[in-house]
Amino acid sequence: MSVTHTAVTTLVADLEPCGHEDHPDCGIRDVLARLGDKWSVLVIVELASGPRRFRELQRAIHGISQRMLTLSVRRLERDGLVVRTVYPTVPAQVDYRLTELGASLTHLVRQLTDWSAAHKEVIAQARDDYDRTHPGNEISG
Repeated sequence: MSVTHTAVTTLVADLEPCGHEDHPDCGIRDVLARLGDKWSVLVIVELASGPRRFRELQRAIHGISQRMLTLSVRRLERDGLVVRTVYPTVPAQVDYRLTELGASLTHLVRQLTDWSAAHKEVIAQARDDYDRTHPGNEISG
């Protein structure tokens, strides 16, 4: 093992793999899974600047289908991060906004998206280099 790898392992040695109900890691897996899914972070980024109607969200998040956006906002609503408001108009108007809990996430999500934007070319190049030196690898995609 490299010295760097050993140093990183040493820093996180206090965290053992989850497997016990009272382990602190067990309670965060579902939350991290939600925040780590393909669309949730993008929905949160869009809602950080204020309420949005469904079609506004769909236009702003390139590549998301109507079904995936529906599932994403429902999951975020279920988690208490987004609130859906239906206005008594004809036709009914609906908007989505972050709850206080959801808003408390925005600075972290912004940092993550800013980091991603700043490093996407470097990561794409690293992937190309890896795929070139490991032909036939099963992790591309």
